[in-house]
Amino acid sequence: MIRVIVDGAAGRMGRRIADLAYQDGNFDIVGGVEAENSPFVGADIGELLGKGNKNAKIVSNLEDIIEKTEIVIEFSSPEATLKHARIAADHEKSMVIGTTGLNDEQISEIKKLSALTPIVMAPNMSLGVNVMFNLVKNVAHTLGEKYDIEIVEMHHRLKKDAPSGTALKLGEYAAEGLNEKLSDAAIYGREGLIGERKNGEIGIMSLRGGDVVGDHTVIFAGTGERLEITHRASSRNAFALGALRAAKWVIKQVHGLYSMQDVLGLK
Repeated sequence: MIRVIVDGAAGRMGRRIADLAYQDGNFDIVGGVEAENSPFVGADIGELLGKGNKNAKIVSNLEDIIEKTEIVIEFSSPEATLKHARIAADHEKSMVIGTTGLNDEQISEIKKLSALTPIVMAPNMSLGVNVMFNLVKNVAHTLGEKYDIEIVEMHHRLKKDAPSGTALKLGEYAAEGLNEKLSDAAIYGREGLIGERKNGEIGIMSLRGGDVVGDHTVIFAGTGERLEITHRASSRNAFALGALRAAKWVIKQVHGLYSMQDVLGLK
């Protein structure tokens, strides 16, 4: 049994991960973490899911329960994620990080912390999306700059960051296929008299509304034809199952920062 702590345990993703971990049978959830002011602090994760008491209390300080676990699965805020990564690294506990909205400075520190413990970090844990990353890179390389690349993503109205981490990663893979950097090629939305589209641009557009779990489409628009690669998530189970697969994989690895591409053997 793999002993695991779920950070963001009472959130939408945290509950999905915990529920599927119990169903999997290979995990022992030893506790969860929520913000200090959360009404769920002190609750038992099993009771929260309607499974009865599982002796998995939710606490506000990861430090209080870190020694009980082998791995921490993290879906929370960027600030909390960085704090928890420091604690996990100090105690040499593996991590799976699915938090989105991390800035460059936070990502840089997590990379440094991975020298102390193995970490899988990905903006999207879905297996399908991670296959899509490879497809986008290969298609961009094959078609080249004569095909205009546009990325459109849509998420539920409560999502706080835009563009989504997945859209940005798709942009990075597209840029890599063109031997470019996304920072040089990206255009985030368009408005007004902008003139003709420039060669090599990668457009990234964000839509928000309703309860959309996550839709991503990469469009390759050429002369006389258009190729579209689309992934639609109909349930958060796709992300949760990917996170659990990453957890099973990363506890067997040496210190370092890994992606879902590593987990799936796509690199």
